[in-house]
Amino acid sequence: MNEKQIYESQQDDITFLKNKLEKTEVLNDSLSNQIMEVNYFTLQGNDNAMTYFENMGYEAADVENSVREYIYDLNGEAGKNPIVPYDGIEGRMKINKVKFLNHRWVAADFTDGIYWGEMILEYYINNDDSIDLKVIGSLLYGK
Repeated sequence: MNEKQIYESQQDDITFLKNKLEKTEVLNDSLSNQIMEVNYFTLQGNDNAMTYFENMGYEAADVENSVREYIYDLNGEAGKNPIVPYDGIEGRMKINKVKFLNHRWVAADFTDGIYWGEMILEYYINNDDSIDLKVIGSLLYGK
């Protein structure tokens, strides 16, 4: 009788774990689809954008790193940040975060510690590997 109870208990455990695995696989598929949707508007999630840079002899990840570092380095320049179209009210405006949308555009946010804003930048890699940036649009928010 004891062996029968052990067997039934193990069968119940197996059934429970199979159901749990099935639910986890469904959740995993759902999350994978969501990630694919979110990553579409990223440089590394857009095959056309990556191919653009590969045809120029660049790796998309290297371009992201170079452009990101260039943008962050502008935070350290003396005076007004050259790419933030607003003067800081409570200090100097600095770029906090950047998000690559594709092979041409970056979304960025900036702040002076109290006031903050967001902008879309156009970036271009020149033949000499220098980087050009142009503000396409921006918004400034209050406290």
